[in-house]
Amino acid sequence: MMTKSRSLACLRCTRGVINSLHLGAAGEVDAEKAFFVADLSSVYRQHERWKKLLPEIEPFYAVKCNPDPYVLRLLAALGTGFDCASNGEIKQVLELGISPERIIFANPCKATSFIRSSAKAGVDMMTFDNTDELYKVARTHPGAKLVVRILTDDSKSLCRLGLKYGAPLVTVPALLAKARELKLDVIGVSFHVGSGCYDSSAFADAVMRARTAWDMGKEAGYDFKLLDVGGGFEDATFENTAAVLTEAIDQYFPQREHIRIIAEPGRYYVSKAFSLAANIIARRAPPTLESGSQETDADSEHPSVMYYINDGVYGAFNCILFDHQSPQPYVLSMNGSFHVPSSAPLRASSVWGPTCDSMDCVCPMVQLPAALQVGDWLAFENMGAYTICAASQFNGFEVSRVVYTTGAGHGAAEVREALRSFQG
Repeated sequence: MMTKSRSLACLRCTRGVINSLHLGAAGEVDAEKAFFVADLSSVYRQHERWKKLLPEIEPFYAVKCNPDPYVLRLLAALGTGFDCASNGEIKQVLELGISPERIIFANPCKATSFIRSSAKAGVDMMTFDNTDELYKVARTHPGAKLVVRILTDDSKSLCRLGLKYGAPLVTVPALLAKARELKLDVIGVSFHVGSGCYDSSAFADAVMRARTAWDMGKEAGYDFKLLDVGGGFEDATFENTAAVLTEAIDQYFPQREHIRIIAEPGRYYVSKAFSLAANIIARRAPPTLESGSQETDADSEHPSVMYYINDGVYGAFNCILFDHQSPQPYVLSMNGSFHVPSSAPLRASSVWGPTCDSMDCVCPMVQLPAALQVGDWLAFENMGAYTICAASQFNGFEVSRVVYTTGAGHGAAEVREALRSFQG
């Protein structure tokens, strides 16, 4: 049964397919190119949901997740801050007319030239987790507002960031002592439970550790004012995570009238806002299927048909390699029709990307209608996080374009007004 969200995404993708058919009829090269559909009203609704469930916490959108210009413009209009990890991301946000005070340079290990550049741009808030970073900041941006990033338990997340970043609590007193010695201003504590956290209890443990680091700051002579609870927020578990996080903050930071609390959500905002439509450009099937046989004894456990689409793991589906995702397709059009009967016989199939690399496999095993042919279209949901941002043009295949919509339901009018009023 098709869900309401899939139905709306399917409609938007269908319009894109119809446009591709018109372009193809006019003889345009690559008219059948894969494309994203971005529903900006979905981003808006996620922001409303955030404000309702976490009203005390200011979201600083993680730009690295999806630096789409319209997503950034919308979030800027809605008043979010921005979590930037590089000079390039800072530049992109500032070019929208965003105040540097709405940016946190949340990369604990930065190039010296990037720190110097952020100083010139007025971006003062930044994280650190090691002594060398303090020396670099003291030389190039002594007026920085520093946030010590602590190590937390990220074992319940898709992407474990603790392997690379975060100061163990035992090292924090020495780091803060060095910061004092260098006359640097440390304003608070940050943590990150890992990208795509599927166990909300990780946030409670992290807040407890942050409280310990906070007290260490007081012992070192600092009066912290900022708590950064990082990212890891998932759409499916958001209500539970918000409840756990709120309870933990109430427990460990009961007196917080003068404390600013921020977070660094990324995929939470954009994952389900983007869908991808891809064209079947080639197909390999056994001779019995080519001859019209239904092959009733086909092995349902092993793919017998290979479909090749015009986006793959070197493009939008890099999320399979880098973000531990397993995108599953649904049929958008079959035999020239957008009506796909639910009774259509299925066959064990595999889906492959367009490049010449055998690693370019999108779905090693999926049940798809046996009647699918070259020219038909597949669609994929939840393609907004860590897809476009890491796509390449390997083998000469261009990155899939984005088609935008403001939606038709709740949030549509608000999105249009927000974008109209934004003077970036």
